[in-house]
Amino acid sequence: QVQLVESGGGLVQAGGSLRLTCAASGGTFSRYFLGWFRQAPGKEREFVASIAWTSTYFADSVKGRFTISRDNAKNTVDLQVNSLKPEGTGVYYCAGKLELEPTTEVKDYDCWGRGTQVTVSS
Repeated sequence: QVQLVESGGGLVQAGGSLRLTCAASGGTFSRYFLGWFRQAPGKEREFVASIAWTSTYFADSVKGRFTISRDNAKNTVDLQVNSLKPEGTGVYYCAGKLELEPTTEVKDYDCWGRGTQVTVSS
């Protein structure tokens, strides 16, 4: 399995942007379907975005504001988060699974990073 490490979180005002990066090591990165999830305080972890080779998928709440991309040469997957809203506050997690079938379910992912905190002030 790959090991995943997220970075790029921080404090940002509503309407601002961040670029989150997930770096992978220890596995064949290109074989993995990758996703980003977030968990707000007191809430369940929820799907944000995912990517196969080039196909991308987004939660309705972030469509048009977030983009996801991967660089198989660098073993990274990025989440560009724009027009952030206060409800976007939470810990953002990177996740991966070997099968390339798209899924939004937490339980379907095999490996997880420790997360990066994003705080959006109003």
